[in-house]
Amino acid sequence: MEPLGITTVLLVICVSCLLFLSAWRKMSGSGKLPPGPVAFPIIGNTLQLHAKNLPQHIDEVKVLSWYQLLGCRWTLSRAWLKPRLVAIPHQLKFLTDYFTKQSILDARSEVGHLWHASQFLRARGIVFSNGERWKKLRRFALTNLRNFGMGKKSIEARIQEETHFLVERLRNTHGQPFDPTLFLTHAVSNVICSIIFGDRFDYEDKKFMCFFFHPLQLYNFFPTLMDYIPGPHHKLFKNAQEFRRFVLERVNMHKESLDPSCPRDFIDAFFIKMEEVYFNVGSLVRSTVELFVAGTGTTSITMKFGLLILLKYPEIEEKVYEEIDLVIGRSRSPCMADRSQMPYTDAVIHEIQRYINLVPLGLPHAVTRDVYLKQYLIPKGTTIFPALKSVLYDRREFPNPEQFNPGHFLDENGAFKKSDFFMPFSAGKRICVGEGLARMELFLVLTTILQNFTLKSVIDPKDIDITPESSFVSNAPKSFLLCVLPR
Repeated sequence: MEPLGITTVLLVICVSCLLFLSAWRKMSGSGKLPPGPVAFPIIGNTLQLHAKNLPQHIDEVKVLSWYQLLGCRWTLSRAWLKPRLVAIPHQLKFLTDYFTKQSILDARSEVGHLWHASQFLRARGIVFSNGERWKKLRRFALTNLRNFGMGKKSIEARIQEETHFLVERLRNTHGQPFDPTLFLTHAVSNVICSIIFGDRFDYEDKKFMCFFFHPLQLYNFFPTLMDYIPGPHHKLFKNAQEFRRFVLERVNMHKESLDPSCPRDFIDAFFIKMEEVYFNVGSLVRSTVELFVAGTGTTSITMKFGLLILLKYPEIEEKVYEEIDLVIGRSRSPCMADRSQMPYTDAVIHEIQRYINLVPLGLPHAVTRDVYLKQYLIPKGTTIFPALKSVLYDRREFPNPEQFNPGHFLDENGAFKKSDFFMPFSAGKRICVGEGLARMELFLVLTTILQNFTLKSVIDPKDIDITPESSFVSNAPKSFLLCVLPR
């Protein structure tokens, strides 16, 4: 090798070492950061992760210590020479003090550019905005979702209407085994459609259903690299782009027929606000997609999980039947006023949400200023994942948390018992904007199904496995078939 070539190589090695050392020192924080696994420069703890079962693996390697410090660290490298501290805190005290009582975790972290925004959503919506933009968009969403139904009887009527279509679809199975995924996804997405677009879609609309049958799980920590790696994720990206175009078409249709004096739905209300800053077509499309993805997948998966659990425990299913017959009967549809009179059913639904631990790590937050946890520094900009499993599976609050037990939410008299540890929708100001809607859907859809049908498993209930299947960031039930028999 020529001397010049050797010199160049040595120079590159020296510079690289200096950069590695700089990154290492930045990541180590001079001993001030909370304890955690040793992180390497550039790649952080990436090689120690089991990406296919990230939440479970984090527990296995003891990164999360339930009853130790208020937080611990899990350092990842988001991109070359750009290290990022990722802290995953445990304990209810941390989640309530820092997510709810203080305003240091109001920001949304951009770790991994979740949902691969650079691919198909080129504007800021409700979920991943920060600062004043986030405050205005979130306030608008909460206000107008209430005005167009959320938390009001009007949305209750819309859900009840959709359950009638769902019941008829279930009757058409004629007692034969089927996968409930498509049925539940379509029903839940139609409720969102009624709020956003002002109408619903037919169950046979294949174009519409293709957007939801393949969930938009565009979560990854290396979005730039994913562009160049072949695999099934490209089908997800393509599906997301098609869905964005679909939403944009609906937005344009609303623009042409808009009557500012009489807004029909969420989109109309957004158009009326477009004279204000942060309200534009890009933000509207992004917010609409976020509401669909967040509001459809999570709720339908929870319902599907609920059906599987009831198949596993027919004795629990029977108690729900008895309460439905006693409080509601067979002559009318369930309504939200019934919930307060049905403590066992309410407890079952809460236990379903607790047990499945749908999003174990929650969505990423960002620290808005330096903060100390005991003697440890959590620097500004740190990505914080709220470890929801730590509270949903807290052994002091929920004895034997690995077992499904509605008694976790019942007192000694059989009355419904609330718990501060029940946080399936996350905590703080970033709590799920659709929490109220999801609660209504879960109660009305599940009680309507059980009012009309008896669930029958195609295998022995003892052989049913209700252990969640973990993807990169979420849990889901294993695929299964069931039969519904008219009651």
